[in-house]
Amino acid sequence: MSETGLEQGRPRKIAFLGTGLMGAPMARRLLAAGHQVTVWNRDHSKAEVLLSDGAVVAHTAAAATKGCDIVFTMLSDGKAVDAVLFDAGAAEVLVEGTIVVDSSSISPPIAKDHSARLKALGIAHVDAPVSGGVVGAQAGTLAIMAGGDADVIDGLADVFAVLGRVTNVGPSGAGQICKLANQQIVAITIGAVAEAMMLAEAGGASREKFREAIRGGFAESRILELHGARMVTRNFVPGGPSKFQLKDLDAVKAMADLFSLDLPLTEQVRREFSDFVAAGGGDMDHSGLLLHLEAMNAAESEGRK
Repeated sequence: MSETGLEQGRPRKIAFLGTGLMGAPMARRLLAAGHQVTVWNRDHSKAEVLLSDGAVVAHTAAAATKGCDIVFTMLSDGKAVDAVLFDAGAAEVLVEGTIVVDSSSISPPIAKDHSARLKALGIAHVDAPVSGGVVGAQAGTLAIMAGGDADVIDGLADVFAVLGRVTNVGPSGAGQICKLANQQIVAITIGAVAEAMMLAEAGGASREKFREAIRGGFAESRILELHGARMVTRNFVPGGPSKFQLKDLDAVKAMADLFSLDLPLTEQVRREFSDFVAAGGGDMDHSGLLLHLEAMNAAESEGRK
């Protein structure tokens, strides 16, 4: 028996709140592993698609969480998590010893506040944002950055193993600060790959062959592999919408201001994403930043004529 009172290896009663692009495949993997999963989503149709996988669909967040051992949240931002857990009453029906695992990407101070409020109710909290996108969620290869009590995180090892690789990165809020740092790297690398492809093409090379040529070298990355392919085929159906990338970069800026850090590369790519979203690219995949950079260069070229 773990410190949380939940025996590893046995099926858990899990509530999964938020079954969008990331939440649905994560819930499917938990169901496939034999866990009892009740799902809820603000748009009920996104929860109902999981009925065929064996999920129970609840019509309110509080109905989903009642009687559960573990509650996962995968929502758009901190305000949404706050509204669902506290305003909608999902936390009120939890019994002492329940664990809330927030896999949403939210501000570290908000995660710490949620942890403190839940602790007062006898509820454990782990901020466990993920990286790996929809592909990683489907394959169970997510990188999970977990902040919180080590015993609680250890007690969830078998559950996390279904979803990917978990690392205990520190106390409450540490998971979220690591996710923001991850998003810095993702955003800057997307910008670098996009600019490199534009340079290669301007010099007469094929974008596709350029990407193929540098695979396996020092420039290799998951961004080059996945988002580089999107840029070649110009398929920007969202895996990670640009508006969420901007949300995370805005949170990075807030943390940088708090810590008195100057992050010039991050700030430049944040401005580019801000302009891209403002121009209507918010629902495109974040690799679609290429379109913004292309348009910017085209406008500058036209202005020089």
